[in-house]
Amino acid sequence: MQSFAHFVTRAYKAIILLWIVIFIAMAVLAVRLPGLLEGDGFKMDGDHAAVMDIVSSDFDMPKETLFVVFDHVSDEGIENALNRIEKLKLTSAIESPLENPDLKSGEIAYAMLHFDDEADHMPQAVTDIRGAIGEKEGIVLTGASALSKDINEASQKDLITAEAIGLPIAIVVLLFAFGTVIASLVPLMIGIVTVVSSFGIITILGGQSELSIFILNIIPMLGLALSIDFALLFISRYREERTHSSIKDSVIMTIRTAGRSVIFSAFCVFIGLGAMMFIQVDLFQNIAIGGMIVVAMAVLSSITLLPAVLLALGNRIDKWRVLKENTRGENRWRRFANQVIKRPVLITIIAILLLAIAVIPVKDMELTIPEIDALPISYDSRAAFELMEETFNLTDTSNVYVIAERADGWDNEEGLHAMKELEETLAGEALVDEVTTIFTASEIASVEEWNGAMMIPEMAANLSPLLETFIQEDRLMIPVTLSAEGSSDEAQEWVRTWAEKDTEWNLMIGGAPKFNQEIFDEIWDKIGFVVAVIVISTFFILMIAFRSLLIPIKAILMNIIGLSSAFGLLVYIFQYGHFGIPAGTIALIIPVIVFSLVFGLSMDYEVFLISRMQEEYASSFNNDKATVEGLATTSKVITSAALIMIVLTGAFAFTDVMPVKQIGVGIAIAVAIDATIIRLLLVPSLMKLFGKWNWWLPFGKGLYRSGNKLLEKKKADQ
Repeated sequence: MQSFAHFVTRAYKAIILLWIVIFIAMAVLAVRLPGLLEGDGFKMDGDHAAVMDIVSSDFDMPKETLFVVFDHVSDEGIENALNRIEKLKLTSAIESPLENPDLKSGEIAYAMLHFDDEADHMPQAVTDIRGAIGEKEGIVLTGASALSKDINEASQKDLITAEAIGLPIAIVVLLFAFGTVIASLVPLMIGIVTVVSSFGIITILGGQSELSIFILNIIPMLGLALSIDFALLFISRYREERTHSSIKDSVIMTIRTAGRSVIFSAFCVFIGLGAMMFIQVDLFQNIAIGGMIVVAMAVLSSITLLPAVLLALGNRIDKWRVLKENTRGENRWRRFANQVIKRPVLITIIAILLLAIAVIPVKDMELTIPEIDALPISYDSRAAFELMEETFNLTDTSNVYVIAERADGWDNEEGLHAMKELEETLAGEALVDEVTTIFTASEIASVEEWNGAMMIPEMAANLSPLLETFIQEDRLMIPVTLSAEGSSDEAQEWVRTWAEKDTEWNLMIGGAPKFNQEIFDEIWDKIGFVVAVIVISTFFILMIAFRSLLIPIKAILMNIIGLSSAFGLLVYIFQYGHFGIPAGTIALIIPVIVFSLVFGLSMDYEVFLISRMQEEYASSFNNDKATVEGLATTSKVITSAALIMIVLTGAFAFTDVMPVKQIGVGIAIAVAIDATIIRLLLVPSLMKLFGKWNWWLPFGKGLYRSGNKLLEKKKADQ
């Protein structure tokens, strides 16, 4: 870091100029990002996606269907609305409730708009159709693409709301931390540069792949919090060095010390995010890539732009002081640390007991894939969809598409018998409500009757289209209706069992239950590996950073306990329904994302704190003194950094998109637990209990051995 620090101090003007150019270029790109976001990101390559492609391409089923819900609208009003939509020439077909009585119940009706367009054309189609409908009372467009577009809009509003709440409070926290306006605004500037630059890079990548709408909230949440945390650490260390060194020397020393801590901390966050790449679901891939980009930009701006700005500002960093410098704060933290290490056993027991109580609700955690409930209830598209589901009992069942392949085809004697056998087997399942084949659709009971009917020209003319509907070359499509919701465990188990059946027909299953089953299975199958990668990688990073075996083990165990407590409190708030939030479920993505993000983020504070303890122990080889001094000198910074993280992520509690709200609150709770119970109580208590063994490393030259040699030398001298 020494050579790099000297380079930054020599080229600081060029660095600032380069960052200005990067910022402007990325800002131009970043404004295009919201238009590239679509869907919730719950997509993956699997049987469901393959089957839906087959039924669309081979069996002429629409690629997407939207619904126009009519609430107390006259037949004339329905006809006029559908005529306006038809004139747009966007749909491949329209099913009207005026022609199909099954689409009408009392004063409630709905039309189905079928599309053959690719998904990337649907946002504009939604806009055009809504424009054609206008704001007619009781007529609402809903369906997957309409809901997705509304969630995108809600996410953009949420981002504005969260930043409007979080940023002013973050500035106040920075003012209390630094006391001057300039010093408080610099971290905010670094955070904005980081987020805008990251958005620009993600926009470039967005042209190559689909991006989830959730990254619009998660990337700023992570980027601002991390950048401001890094800047807070960096500036605090810089001002400490300025008390006895020149501006240039202070920047060099800060890069060597705080810069090193920033890099190690970022590695931990980077690994947590990167581990999500192993889960082959688009949402996790998006967040992993976007998160790694924003972490990389946060580190880059913190160790290049920030020191360059400090050099350019010089003594002006302390301009416009609004609060007097508090010189007694460190002494108060020192007294607090001394009190903690006097009763390490008692404090350890109390801390673990508090965390254990918070963990209890985890046993009741119910995870679901975010669906329509992700959208705020105030949106008409959600209200209309729920009205349609409730009126027509659409939530009580789910549709499955079975694709069966037969080498000799299905339109022959043996093929028809095989089809009938498969139909009867499916119909005999307890969970199956209805099976549709050429036999059930034509109300012909047997193969013999079918063959007889096909010998009559008039009947053959009527039945032949059925063959094309259900049979294409060697493929047979059988729609199946299950008497269970697509998200239910029963439906998922049914499709899992049938997909694994060993038959001669090479069965493939698609539909909502299969989609849910594949997502759940992919996460549960990979989560153990993801956790192992994060834990093992973090262990080696911390072991190398601190040349200790016990410190990384303690850090990992405390992180796991702290995160478990945070998940328990999430269940208490969102699932039990407290603090004005209606009882619901926890989004399936929450445990994975919060664990992956917070495990790395909380290591920031571990690295900041233990680095100072390590510095002190290396000079005194007194573990108690190192513990007290490390806590005294970093507690203000860690507390301020944690408070900013809590404010910036917790501000999303006041937003409307439920998964984003849960992520923000989850991160805020986890960081609060880490910065208080773990960092201020458990860490110093355990440092005291383990003494010099904290610095033991079974191989290489560690501080433990160096300390022992020094003690032996002192004894010999005496």
